[in-house]
Amino acid sequence: MESREVGIDDFEEILKLYRQLQPGDPILGDGRDRAVFREILANDMLKLFVLENEGNIVSSIYLNIIPNITRSASPYAVIENVVTVEHERGKGFGKALMLNVLSYAWSVGCYKAMLLTGSSKEVTHAYYRSCGFVGNVKTGYIAKPT
Repeated sequence: MESREVGIDDFEEILKLYRQLQPGDPILGDGRDRAVFREILANDMLKLFVLENEGNIVSSIYLNIIPNITRSASPYAVIENVVTVEHERGKGFGKALMLNVLSYAWSVGCYKAMLLTGSSKEVTHAYYRSCGFVGNVKTGYIAKPT
């Protein structure tokens, strides 16, 4: 088991994983997804981590480091797109990766990490709690274009 940052050659595997996370997303044929992937790789404040098991990517987490003026100018982390391959869920891969991602966030000075989940499954909430997240500290709101 090894966690690492993604490289340019991981694009297709990441797309496969994300299709399990968001099966309703359209498949883009115009290259926008690949362009955004390259943009993520080029930005030191954006990190896409994966966990491999026996040479296969089994889990992924997208970490955004946000510069901040408050909290002694300490950045904070926003975590998105947390996904583990369906047939590998419940084996600890996601937790191992999340703990590594959080360790990275702390190592670069983040004073907190936050995420939102649209899942109402207790197993999902238990997973986040087991990784150290607390669900009753702040209230999250989302706005979307109409």
